[in-house]
Amino acid sequence: MPRMLSEKESNQVEIKLAHSPDSDDAFMFYALATNKLDTRPFRFIHTLEDIQTLNQKALAGVYDVTAISFHAYAYITDKYALLPHGASMGDRYGPIVVARDHWEPISLRGKKIAVPGTMTTAYLLLKLYDPEFETIVIPFDQIMDAVKRGEADGGLLIHEGQLTYAREGLQKIVDLGSWWGNKTGLPLPLGGNAIRRDLGKDQISQISRLIRDGIEYALNHRQPALEYALKYGRNLSEGQADEFVRMYVNERTLDYGADGRQAVELLLRQAHEKGIIPEAVQVEFVD
Repeated sequence: MPRMLSEKESNQVEIKLAHSPDSDDAFMFYALATNKLDTRPFRFIHTLEDIQTLNQKALAGVYDVTAISFHAYAYITDKYALLPHGASMGDRYGPIVVARDHWEPISLRGKKIAVPGTMTTAYLLLKLYDPEFETIVIPFDQIMDAVKRGEADGGLLIHEGQLTYAREGLQKIVDLGSWWGNKTGLPLPLGGNAIRRDLGKDQISQISRLIRDGIEYALNHRQPALEYALKYGRNLSEGQADEFVRMYVNERTLDYGADGRQAVELLLRQAHEKGIIPEAVQVEFVD
């Protein structure tokens, strides 16, 4: 039998909000998930799914607000616009390729690389780095084990694996964040929050403000937000979780900045020029 809604709840608009089950997203949405803010007239319904699943569901417009890879944004511009906050950006760090034994990353030709999904920005970056590799898609949290078992020559790591690969006995081959930074001089845009266009200008503006307020609340109440985020840290110590969160939730998460927006546009333009995405993308932020 469905739960009866209170009068307060019945007057609220449900907003389906989805993000990935990792520590930086958990930190980012701590305030909204634990009711630290008055979100009226909205009530946020949280869903946690891996980023490849979120990218796929964004194609169908399943969620009102969703975390997405910037690669996926190229295919959903008809349904979604980008919020001006909530981005995960690397400052000369980002996804990495690891292997059991070190090999020179001059070329990936002939290498079988396990990737967390073909709509992830990590995959897009690796194709920009060198398109001549064989792709095997494996859930992000199973990639290191697949590499250790020899099912792939290398693995493309996102999320906390960027900090924990060494204790698994793996070697770093390519740091795509460092490569991008040296190549462009810009931060590396990995993922952001997108919002359905059909919510309308007024609701979009209100929801955008609440999400920004939530990120700011977490940054201003770091310790309890970090303790909450640790639940999603996948065997990270508190120190590692703190390091990871600082990498991807910071002032750039509150606002991309001019160079951050430029980086998103450059990433998608280069992807189109290289034939990785089929059409040129007009990047549109909610202001």
